[in-house]
Amino acid sequence: MTFAAQILTLYPEMFPGPLGHSLAGRALAEGRWSLDAIQIRDFATDKHRSVDDTPAGGGAGMVLRADVLASAVDHALERSPDAPVIAMTPRGSPLTQQRVRQLAAGPGVTILCGRFEGFDQRLFDARPIEEVSIGDYVLSGGETGALVLLDACVRLLPDVMGASSSGDEESFENGLLEYPHYTRPQIWEGRAIPEVLRSGDHAKIRAWREAQAADITRLRRPDLWERHGGTPDRSPSGARRKTEGKGQ
Repeated sequence: MTFAAQILTLYPEMFPGPLGHSLAGRALAEGRWSLDAIQIRDFATDKHRSVDDTPAGGGAGMVLRADVLASAVDHALERSPDAPVIAMTPRGSPLTQQRVRQLAAGPGVTILCGRFEGFDQRLFDARPIEEVSIGDYVLSGGETGALVLLDACVRLLPDVMGASSSGDEESFENGLLEYPHYTRPQIWEGRAIPEVLRSGDHAKIRAWREAQAADITRLRRPDLWERHGGTPDRSPSGARRKTEGKGQ
């Protein structure tokens, strides 16, 4: 089954953009996923193809109209009724690796990209739309957020990454930030690769990496450390953590 992405946007020319390169681009060319950028203005009903209007109650900026966007969403739902509809908005729930894994395991996703001051609230009241945010900051539009969400999903699709286990130890997969990486040269500007990584002792290397990941998470993201109880065996992303020992 091909993962199908639909993007409802005022700027379809922004896609595939970065998604047309590297792993995502190669997978797109190979047909492992599909992308269709749909112009929201095509669903406007007036001669000016209007998609926004002044905010009720007054205020600065413009608001995206519920009637026009609902028509666009209905069109997308007719084409992919099983794909969740996600609106990129700063007031949405934070995007997590767990949610990314859920989406990547499904048939695809429809992403609604906001602009201006945002959406008419009645759109969310009337249609099954999940509001998602990629961070606590404001962008010019939802297209950048859509690119982030899709990149996170596509890399998890079957056979997209070179090795199925290559993402298992990355940040957020096991509830911790990732441990430090090193490569040649062995000494650079007087700084040497940690001796344990040159020891060839895989058990010691694994223990060192786990300790480094725990320390970095405690220092840089105490919210993550507290959320998962300081227990690296808990995997908020839903990815399986390989353990050793009897009964495991």
